[in-house]
Amino acid sequence: MEWQPHVTVATIVEQDGKFLLVEELCNNELVFNQPAGHLDPNETLAQAAIRETMEETGWTVELIGVVGVGLYTSPHNDTTYHRTTFHAKAVAHDAQQPLDEGIQQAVWMSYEEVLAVADRMRSPMVIRTIEQYLAGHRYPLDLVYD
Repeated sequence: MEWQPHVTVATIVEQDGKFLLVEELCNNELVFNQPAGHLDPNETLAQAAIRETMEETGWTVELIGVVGVGLYTSPHNDTTYHRTTFHAKAVAHDAQQPLDEGIQQAVWMSYEEVLAVADRMRSPMVIRTIEQYLAGHRYPLDLVYD
């Protein structure tokens, strides 16, 4: 089989009515995304979500559950991404943590602020998963097993 989707994770972190997002450079544009990234070899999906959140935001998080699983094919590179989205609580912030290449900053935005810049989302999955989360799509962590 030649075609293979990319396995990715994302983390929704809500605190005081705001969501943790990253502003990142993608295809020469500054866009917003949840902390997200690819699964590394010998890593669980949960481990990847925790690692990516730290690498992209400096925040240590505790995963609480799963929001959903989705597919997205990027119009920029025709790559299909298979994404598992977790939700987590913020535990601690390390302001000295260097952020991944391309990440400009971590930001906290309300749902209304996210909608106001909807055209700057990296993909439709960003708003879709926030809306799923707000609608109560929250499943136990053991939904995903190793």
